[in-house]
Amino acid sequence: METKYDAIVVGTGVSGGWAAKELCEKGLKTLVLERGRMIKHIEDYPTMNNDPWDYKTGEVITNETKRVQPKQSRTGYTTAESSKHFFVNDHEHPYNETQRFDWMRGYHVGGRSITWGRQSYRLTDFDFEANLKDGIAVDWPIRYKDLAAWYDYVEGYIGVSGQNVGLPQFPDGNYLKPMELNCVEDHLQESISKNYQDRILTIGRTAIITEGTKPGLGRMTCQYRSRCIRGCPFGAYFSSNSSTLPAAENTGNMTLRTNSLVHEVLYDADKKRATGVRVIDTETKEVFEFSAKVIFLCASAVPSTSILMQSKSEAFPNGMGNTSDQLGRNIMDHHLGVGASATTDDFKDKYYFGRRNNGIYIPRFRNIGGKTDQKDFLRGYGYQGGGSRRSWTSKVAELGYGAQFKEEVLKPGSWSIGLGGFGEVLPYEDNRMTLDYNKLDQWGLPTVTFDASLKENEFNMRKDMQQQAVEMLENAGFKNVQGYDGDYALGLGIHEMGTARMGHDPKTSVLNKHNQIHEVPNVFVTDGSAMTSASNVNPSLTYMAMTARAANHAVEELKKMNL
Repeated sequence: METKYDAIVVGTGVSGGWAAKELCEKGLKTLVLERGRMIKHIEDYPTMNNDPWDYKTGEVITNETKRVQPKQSRTGYTTAESSKHFFVNDHEHPYNETQRFDWMRGYHVGGRSITWGRQSYRLTDFDFEANLKDGIAVDWPIRYKDLAAWYDYVEGYIGVSGQNVGLPQFPDGNYLKPMELNCVEDHLQESISKNYQDRILTIGRTAIITEGTKPGLGRMTCQYRSRCIRGCPFGAYFSSNSSTLPAAENTGNMTLRTNSLVHEVLYDADKKRATGVRVIDTETKEVFEFSAKVIFLCASAVPSTSILMQSKSEAFPNGMGNTSDQLGRNIMDHHLGVGASATTDDFKDKYYFGRRNNGIYIPRFRNIGGKTDQKDFLRGYGYQGGGSRRSWTSKVAELGYGAQFKEEVLKPGSWSIGLGGFGEVLPYEDNRMTLDYNKLDQWGLPTVTFDASLKENEFNMRKDMQQQAVEMLENAGFKNVQGYDGDYALGLGIHEMGTARMGHDPKTSVLNKHNQIHEVPNVFVTDGSAMTSASNVNPSLTYMAMTARAANHAVEELKKMNL
């Protein structure tokens, strides 16, 4: 068995796939380690063509599923019958909660790149400058200009559908043709344009191909089936399995090893460099060591941080790169589950074609200068949402059977529309994850404990998120407008980040401007753990751009013999 490589990549999700592709294409013999099982594109998407009636109980989360996946089921949708196999068994993979934290995970090749929501937005200088401006946490060591070209590169490769709108707080990008709004969304768009100077409505920017093809395994245009979470046999949306991992494989430079649980990065104190990783085979429990010149941790925020915490040595008694004591701290997510919904009696002669798996988007309009600045909270939020025809099933109980029933089931229901807020969570040092060595998992490793919550800034923001959603729907003339603020805990946004943050100073941060550990420059961390602040937009596009940029830097530094 080969044990020496040029590079090691830990994880195969959006970041790991990109690290594998970039390093392999630049000529490095790369070992890619995945703790879970193999998932092959198309071949291992067992439910991709199923209909709701193919399941005994329908497309729901069953009581049996809730028994084995009680935490994975908290979203209300991830563990429905067609997708539960892409999420872990909570009893086999336990974690601990001092305060509730909804940690959703899929341990397999591709990770959450198979099941992600695909919304793809760029951070802006409002985000990269925010911590410094507000005196919060530490300053980002990069600015928008450092990532702009990498955003272009990633968007062009994965295929992002969207519309350029020319807003500084919502940067334009490299987009395929946008998906279409339906009639109620058009109506709301027109109303917002008429009633507000500071906000717009556009179609969501999503990593779904709407024209032509993109590199990978037969990636082609979306078929509008809206079964994305099951794995897309057309490769229409970006996943590691259909796109970046095949690209890495095609170079002949990738070795992919599954069932390989990395739990430690090995360190040479004399050279001040990492030498490799220690791995447990999850099936046999054998322990292996692999060595490499550079190591990319891309296992997602919590696992990557856990690996660094367990990588203890005389030089790093509290975990590799943890001189700052920031490992595990500043855990962030996006807060959601707040907004408003409404109905209308209009447009009964209108419908739409297909099942568009993408919503509308209202970009941030708070705290971007002048009259937009708020007294009660820092940062901002956007809205995701959409309009649709109601299902006729809500009326069935009143209709009975017979001719009237048959006539009614052929009619689409009334239109409804909703706006769901999506807000920034500040980086708080006491919002953290730790390791519990008294509660070990089945491989003898410490389990993660979460102790994090929303605070006053987020609660104040949520009030405004609900109020503005109600106001916009009322101004558009919709009926039955109802605001809501539901049961939310951190983790529910499925955007864990910030636990090994970037910064200028090793005394206050873990990573430098190139995603290298300050004191161990041949270890790169390019998943969500690197985030210094959360912004208010979905972060996966930023992870991919940071990963491509870091891989390029790693290869340049190797050529200079600096690593």
